[in-house]
Amino acid sequence: MSDNQLGLVQVYTGSGKGKTTVALGLALRAVGHRFRVHIIQYMKGSSYAGELFSLQRLLPYVTIAQFGRGCPYSALIRQGMKQCTGCGQCFLKDGQPTEEDFEMAGLALAESQKAVTGGDYDMVILDEIGNALRYNLITIEQVTDLIKSRRPGVELILTGRGIPQEVLALADLVSEIQEVKHPYKAGIASRRGSEY
Repeated sequence: MSDNQLGLVQVYTGSGKGKTTVALGLALRAVGHRFRVHIIQYMKGSSYAGELFSLQRLLPYVTIAQFGRGCPYSALIRQGMKQCTGCGQCFLKDGQPTEEDFEMAGLALAESQKAVTGGDYDMVILDEIGNALRYNLITIEQVTDLIKSRRPGVELILTGRGIPQEVLALADLVSEIQEVKHPYKAGIASRRGSEY
């Protein structure tokens, strides 16, 4: 573990766009100080997001593990030959979670526990853990236990919509990102380099 002043819990929640972007910015800042960062993405398995390629360039300081559905078009999107249409195959929306969704969330939770207690990382980002809670793929008690079990000096970042009050109560910093205006509502689809 690096000699650092980290060790707080930060939460980025709300209905607005930018929660993951904030977390990635914190990772970039931490790497600038040679801190080791592990990003665990709940409910995300798409392999075409631009941040994945950027993070590969920051090895060995940043590692990432994804636990979610994959995109059937990821290779084409990655190559710029197809654009994300928002079909939803790669992300659980308002439908019923499958057995695989529960299994992936359980694996993500186990990876999270290992990351916050193992001593290998200075910062651990649990991206979209709020959505995993919202869809009841994991429980509030599991998340609060995870927060309480982290090693001293581990900065813990949680993102996602609708993070429950029990989790917010354990945080040192809570920011709520609210949507004021979004291009989706004007018919503009996800754009390469901005939304993915």
